Amino acid sequence: MITIHGLKNCDTCRAALNWLQSEGLAHQFSDVRKDGVSEADMKAWVASLGWEALLNRRGTTWRGLSDVDKDGVDEAKAVKLMLEYPALIKRPVFDLDGTYLVGFKDEQKSVLSTGQ
Repeated sequence: MITIHGLKNCDTCRAALNWLQSEGLAHQFSDVRKDGVSEADMKAWVASLGWEALLNRRGTTWRGLSDVDKDGVDEAKAVKLMLEYPALIKRPVFDLDGTYLVGFKDEQKSVLSTGQ
């Protein structure tokens, strides 16, 4: 079973959900804003993908942070910020039983469809 973590109002997440449905791939959706993200999940994502790949510095949430929050971001600070502000997580994040992917492009579709 594929778990997709994202935001219900995110266009990319909706496209991913529609694609998973059309491909007949079993999945469940977790809204990171509504359901939250556990610290254990966040640490697993960071260990697998790297915090730089997960931290969305292009969105309005990032732009709305204070300069103090944005300055000197390292792994620990990024994890803290993403747990506090889940919209800072690039999305969607896919969990394929402990294998993680972030984003939704052809590369992720290929892995999702083969399960590898």
